Amino acid sequence: MPEPVVDKLLADSSLRSFARGETVFLQGEAAQVIHVVLEGWVKLYRVAPNGNEAVVNVFARGHSFGEAVAFRARPYPVSAEAVTDCILLQISARSFVSMLQHEPEIAISVIASTFQHLHDLVAQVEQIKAQTGAQRVADFLVKLSTCEDGACVVTLPYDKALIAGRLGMKPESLSRAFAKLKTVGVAITREHARINDIEALRDYAEQDPAEAWGKAL
Repeated sequence: MPEPVVDKLLADSSLRSFARGETVFLQGEAAQVIHVVLEGWVKLYRVAPNGNEAVVNVFARGHSFGEAVAFRARPYPVSAEAVTDCILLQISARSFVSMLQHEPEIAISVIASTFQHLHDLVAQVEQIKAQTGAQRVADFLVKLSTCEDGACVVTLPYDKALIAGRLGMKPESLSRAFAKLKTVGVAITREHARINDIEALRDYAEQDPAEAWGKAL
C-alpha cells in the first residue's frame, strides 16, 4: 500500500499482547478489526458438536486474518487462540472500509490478501488428499527450515497435538509419521527436529505419493 495510506491505517490501530493459551476472539463474536501477527503464533479453530476441535489454520509473523468477516461486520465463523505469547496489530475495519471508498487502489491489496488465503486453503486441501502423512510432516519441516542444503535443526513452533491438527492428522498418526521420517534422516525430540539433509527431506515431500506409499509398506 502507499505509505500515506499505511500511516492513516496505523493511526486508527492498536497493539495487543496475548499470553500463550489466551483467547483472541470466540466464534460468534462480532468482527470489528483486522488482525496482523507481529510476533508469535495464532490458531483458528472450530469446536464440533461432539466437542472435538478442528484446527482451521495457524498464522505466524506477517500473516493477517479476519479481513473478510470484519469488512462485512459479520460474526467470526471460528475462534482464535494464541498458541505462543504473541503480539497482534489490530486495524479498525470501519476505518479500512472508509478508506476503500476514497482510495479504490487499496482494493488491489485486499484482493491480493484474499487470494493468498484462498491459495493457502487450496494448498492445504491438496496436501491432505495428495500426500501421505509422513510427506505432510516433511513438507511442514521443510517450510520451517531456514537452510537450503545440508544438515539443520528446526524448532517446532507449537505442541505436537496442534501440529497434528494443522496437518489434518490425529496425534497417533503424527507419531507414526515422525517414525517413518527416521528413514530420511529426521530425528524428533521434544521441541526440535534434527534433519541430516534438508534437500533429501524436500525431495521426499515432493515425490510421487505412490512411491512414498510403496516405501511405507
